[in-house]
Amino acid sequence: MADRISILIITYNRPDDLLELLQNLSTQQHTDDVLEEILILNNASTEPYNKVTDYVVANPDLKITYIWSDENLGVAKGRNKLIPLSKGNLLLSIDDDMAFTKPDDLLRLSEMFNNNFFKAANTGIITFRVIYYENKEVQVTAFPHKKYDEYKSKSRFLTYYFAGGAHIMKREVITATGLYPADFHYGMEEYDLSYRTLNAGFTIGYDDAVTVMHKESPLGRQANYKKLQMQWVNKSKVAWRYLPVQYFVSTALGWGLQYLKTAKGHLGTFFASLWMIAKIPFGEKRSVVSSTTLEYLRKVEARLKY
Repeated sequence: MADRISILIITYNRPDDLLELLQNLSTQQHTDDVLEEILILNNASTEPYNKVTDYVVANPDLKITYIWSDENLGVAKGRNKLIPLSKGNLLLSIDDDMAFTKPDDLLRLSEMFNNNFFKAANTGIITFRVIYYENKEVQVTAFPHKKYDEYKSKSRFLTYYFAGGAHIMKREVITATGLYPADFHYGMEEYDLSYRTLNAGFTIGYDDAVTVMHKESPLGRQANYKKLQMQWVNKSKVAWRYLPVQYFVSTALGWGLQYLKTAKGHLGTFFASLWMIAKIPFGEKRSVVSSTTLEYLRKVEARLKY
């Protein structure tokens, strides 16, 4: 019997993309068997979503719950709002500008954890394949391993983090780990939850049996120094919380150099970020992962230095 899926979607100022995703989901087969519900959080968009809400009303078979937030909660708090409302034993998170490529993709996802490879490894979260909508090439930034050239030909493997916009998770993972870090407005929340997932005895996997198309440009989103700042600070927090102290130092320095290289200025933000990071050891509790988890991280060739 297939597991039932709750689909979690967070949207902000992309009504046309979201409508196309819902239309795409309506073409999926076996939804009576595998789809528990679709939960949508509108993160205080300033663009009208009338076409989306009209579609929700006109398509009750999709079992959509549409929630409006008066403030932009960000990704982590947004998912934290949706997860307690969900009912499925599998939680599928997908970006609002994606689309599935095969009519049986939801069925494939519902059965993915039953694969002997993932069952034997007690896998709790799986990232699936993401390609660009525009040119159909693999989106490397959504590939869940930093050694892309070594892993790109593997159809299935174990890894150490998951792609936030294209993953499916067992509910029991959240039961064991708790929700996403509420203090992360943007960036690195997946790493935080990944380390807690691994330390709870689960593994994280990748499977290319399902492919989604992403409408992000192949050139990537334009670098934003504020987002870079949040990534830098949050990745440093993650390293301090879960890894041996040398990785906190190397992460803070490595991401600092990346900030200077990419932001091209904004030195005030750079020094403010340094101050925030310097305070991390005095305000953040450490919960370093076990020796067993560290052994797993080394086995799957995790990049820990930055």
